[in-house]
Amino acid sequence: MSAGFQLGVIGSLALSVASSVAIVICNKALISTLGFPFATTLTSWHLMVTFCTLHVAQRLHLFEPKAIDGQTVILFGLLNGTSIGLLNLSLGFNSIGFYQMTKLAIIPFTVLLETIFLKKRFSESIKLSLLVLLLGVGIASVTDLKLNLLGSILSGLAIATTCVGQILTNTIQKRLKVSSTQLLYQSAPYQAAILFATGPFVDQLLTNRSVFAHKYSAPVLGFIVLSCLIAVSVNFSTFLVIGTTSPVTYQVLGHLKTCLVLSFGYTLLHDPFTLRNILGILVAIFGMALYSYFSVRESKKKSTNDALPVSQMPDKEAEPLLATKDSNDTKKANGLSHDC
Repeated sequence: MSAGFQLGVIGSLALSVASSVAIVICNKALISTLGFPFATTLTSWHLMVTFCTLHVAQRLHLFEPKAIDGQTVILFGLLNGTSIGLLNLSLGFNSIGFYQMTKLAIIPFTVLLETIFLKKRFSESIKLSLLVLLLGVGIASVTDLKLNLLGSILSGLAIATTCVGQILTNTIQKRLKVSSTQLLYQSAPYQAAILFATGPFVDQLLTNRSVFAHKYSAPVLGFIVLSCLIAVSVNFSTFLVIGTTSPVTYQVLGHLKTCLVLSFGYTLLHDPFTLRNILGILVAIFGMALYSYFSVRESKKKSTNDALPVSQMPDKEAEPLLATKDSNDTKKANGLSHDC
């Protein structure tokens, strides 16, 4: 793994964390303080602004668009848009504790799906670190666990669509050799369309209020614009992180954001905070550190194993060794081998 690639990964992770924490704080002010609870509709505006921003960037030749099979893009966009709507419905029809459990379940289900369908192998060390992480986040964020049939069904559908959508984000970028920007540019209109069509209905179902009848004061409009601008960075960094790392790493990063949001909420907004929250955050951070350590160690080990000291070989052996390396590179480009 080159130093440039490592810096790119670190940069994408930092951008994802910073932008996600910023948008959570912005949206919390918009929803809780200013009384604008229409989360699904707001997300559709996020995606429309993201597409418009990328369209301007493309016209300015900041990146080159790449054609992707229409059916693939449409299905991918609709799937991601549906997963967002289902997550919002799951939050509306479940207790906060059960919703947090739903988010925690995404990691083991992603591991299961990648193991079964993509033949990806996760070491025992990685599994242990993920278990510690989930335990910590569970301690920090899960409180009540009230169950109901409709909420459980919605949570199950949200988990399934989110896992498949994130796996496809990684797979499509690698197999079709498209960048995160190119994939987001192609799929954002379809994600926005399904949420724009269903968002007002979903929000009215959850809040008993109409987004069209809301009084849009200057502060509300200002925070909506700010939220949409931050969302451009959130959406871009999400595709970038999943494309350069893996869906599981993105979910681990998501739980880091949860811990940061809890910490910022206590520090800046004086939210209630208990010893249990502190213990859970510390355990979760320890799990994240373990996951990072084992992931880097395994990546270095794999890079070492893949290195071919051709210069130390006789000339007659160099040709088949290079052929083997080309074969391995082709498999990686086609998404047949995966890094944790």
